[in-house]
Amino acid sequence: MNRFIKRRVLVLFLAGFLVFVPVAANAGITDIITLLTTITSTLQNAIGTVLSGIQSIRTTITQFEQQVVWPVALISQTKNEVAQVRSQFATLAGQIETLPTSSATLVNPKNLESLLRSQQAANLSQINASYTQVFQTLPPADQATVTQRNLIDVDDAMAMGALKTATASDQGSQQMLSVADNLEQEAAASAPGSAPMVTAQAAAANLQNQAMLQRLLAAELRQEAARLAHTNALRKQSAEANRTLRNNLQQILSRQR
Repeated sequence: MNRFIKRRVLVLFLAGFLVFVPVAANAGITDIITLLTTITSTLQNAIGTVLSGIQSIRTTITQFEQQVVWPVALISQTKNEVAQVRSQFATLAGQIETLPTSSATLVNPKNLESLLRSQQAANLSQINASYTQVFQTLPPADQATVTQRNLIDVDDAMAMGALKTATASDQGSQQMLSVADNLEQEAAASAPGSAPMVTAQAAAANLQNQAMLQRLLAAELRQEAARLAHTNALRKQSAEANRTLRNNLQQILSRQR
């Protein structure tokens, strides 16, 4: 704004000077001084008043922005509070994350637990082998019925699916914590007027977190559905065994007659 005003004043000065150059060329020193005095008076009185009004309006707008739209005092207070909260809880959060949670003691369970707590989706391909070492393989066909093998197989599949989903979710949660930490840093150092941008970033991170929670909820619902299906399959198997036993008893009784 100041550069624009100065350029306009310079242009008006040059225009007035060029208009009166022919006259000044044939005039004396006194006339030239009188001409320059007139131009200076015009700049100070007419144009100077306009420039002063523009500067006053600019000052009023700046005060309105700093006191009402983006109150500097409140923004500074908020930044200080964010920095204090961050300093109070950052250390505690770091200590919580480093707490030892592994409790398995044998080799195979320790390997499986390490994979499940690794928070690395890249380790999902190793879970199958480690899971089999702990929970054993599917029994062969000559050691279990078809129904039993089906139930064991689907239960293993649902269990490994839930474990893999939880491992990938742990990695996503760690990334969300990193995003939240960055948002805290931006909030503590953000300039007046940048709050909408930080809010938009926080809203996007919240949507990602909600999507991750929905995926975990879906995995939990699948596990519950599989458990109900397993219970119903056992009931059906029991009913089938009772029916077979009843038929066998009827055949034995009919032979005795």
